[in-house]
Amino acid sequence: MGIGMNPIFTRRELLQRCGMGFASLGLAQLLQSDKLLQAQPGSPRTMTSPLAVRQPHFPGKAKRVIHLFMNGGPSHVDTFDPKPLLARYAGKPLPRENLRTERRTGAAFPSPFTFQRHGKSGIEVSELFPHVAESIDDICVIRSMYADVPNHEPSLLLLNCGDARLVRPSLGSWVTYGLGSENQNLPGFIAMCPGGYPIQETQNWQSAFLPGAFQGTYIDTQHQQLDRLIENIHNAGASREQQRAQLDLLAQLNQRHLEKRSGDAQLEARIQSFELAYGMQRDAEDAFDVSREPQYIRDMYGPGVHARQILIARRLLEKGVRFIQIWHGQGQPWDNHDDLEVNHRRLARQCDQAIGALLKDLKQRGMLDDTLIIWGGEFGRTPTVELPTPGSNAGRINGRDHNHWGFTTWLAGGGVKGGYVHGATDPFGFRAEVDRVHVHDLQATILWLLGFDHERFTYRYAGRDFRLTDVHGRVVREVMA
Repeated sequence: MGIGMNPIFTRRELLQRCGMGFASLGLAQLLQSDKLLQAQPGSPRTMTSPLAVRQPHFPGKAKRVIHLFMNGGPSHVDTFDPKPLLARYAGKPLPRENLRTERRTGAAFPSPFTFQRHGKSGIEVSELFPHVAESIDDICVIRSMYADVPNHEPSLLLLNCGDARLVRPSLGSWVTYGLGSENQNLPGFIAMCPGGYPIQETQNWQSAFLPGAFQGTYIDTQHQQLDRLIENIHNAGASREQQRAQLDLLAQLNQRHLEKRSGDAQLEARIQSFELAYGMQRDAEDAFDVSREPQYIRDMYGPGVHARQILIARRLLEKGVRFIQIWHGQGQPWDNHDDLEVNHRRLARQCDQAIGALLKDLKQRGMLDDTLIIWGGEFGRTPTVELPTPGSNAGRINGRDHNHWGFTTWLAGGGVKGGYVHGATDPFGFRAEVDRVHVHDLQATILWLLGFDHERFTYRYAGRDFRLTDVHGRVVREVMA
C-alpha cells in the first residue's frame, strides 16, 4: 500500500500474540466505539477493524461522498450545457462532420427544453432541474468531460473502476480503503439502486484485489420494509446476547484459522462480515427508516423511491458511512435513443426535487462543506438525432445516441468552487474542446478533495503497484475553492 510503511512490531501486535489475542479484540472494540482508536497510514488492518478510520496523505476538504449516478447517459445539451446554435440548424446537417458514435446520427436536434439563468452566478440550467438550479451557486458544472468509447459497459467500468476492461477496484472501494469508516456497525460503502442492478451489475462497486471488506453493499431501495431492504437483518432464533456469545466463540476459532493463513483477504472479509451483520441489526433499523424524519423534511424531499433513497443517503452520512452511490434505477434508464423529451422529463421529475433538497439539507446542517456530491452518467448524448436502426431503436427519430466525446458532470460541496462552470464543448455540444477533463482527471480530482495524491495512493498486487487512475490523470485544481 502506498500510503505509509508498516511497523515491524506494535503494542497492538503484542496483545494479539498474548493469549491468542483475545484481549486485543475487546480493547479494539471499546476504543473504536469511543473513536479513540484510529488506524494510521500504513498500519496493519486486523480482523476486527478493517474499516477503522485512517488518515489521508493530507487534510482533505471532503470527508464523505454521495455519487448520484444517472445511469444510461443523460443528455448534457438538455440539462446543463445549453446549445442555442442547434436551433438554427434544426433538421439540417451540422456544418461539420458528425463524430462517430455507437449508432448513426443525422441532422441537428435542438433541445426541446428551455434554459434559464439562476443564482448570483447566472449559470444556465434546463427547465428539467428547477430544484437543483436553486442551489447552482453551490455547484461546479464541468462541461468538458470526455471518455474513451460510446458503449455502456466499458464506460461504466471506466468511470467506476478506472479501467474499461480489466477487473479493478471501484472508486468507493478505494475511498473506504483509504479512509475507513466512522461507523463499524454499517458498511463503509453502500450502493443503492431501486428495482435491481444497473448494467455491469456488482462490478460497478467491486473491490477486486482490495480486501473484500471494501466492496460496496447493495441495497434495493424499491423496498420500504427493513426486512426486504436488508435480508436477514433480524434473527428470529436467537437474542442479541446469544448472538454475541456465538460470535465471540466464532472469533476465537477464526483467529486460529487465520493465523495459519496469513494474508487471506477472502477469509478476513468473511470474518468481518459476521461482525458487520451483527452490528447492522442495531444501526441499520434507524438509518433506513425515513419515517423517523420530521414531516417537513420528508415533504422537502418529496414522494417516491428516489426521494426516499436520497433521504436515506443523508441519514447514512450522519451515521458515519463514507461513500454512498445512488443509481437511478435498474438497467440504463437515461439511455433515451427514442422519445427523449418524454423520458428525460419523466426521469428528471423523479429525482430533481430530492437532489435539490439534499443540497439544501446538507447545507443547513453544516455538512455540505465536507461532503462531496457528484452528479452525472457514464457519458452524454449526441446533439444530432439518432437515425433508425432495425433492432436497435424504435425508429421514431426523436432521440439521441451515446456521446463519449463530450458531456457534463457536476460537483458540489467538499471543497469545490460553487457557482462555477469549467470547460466547454464545441458550439454544438459534440466534443469537449476547452479545458478538457478526462474521466481519470475527474477521479484524480475527487481523490485530491478527499486528501489523496492519486499517484501515491497505490496498492501492491501481483508484483506491481496499482492505482485508481492507472498511469493517467491530473488534478483539475481550477474546480477547487
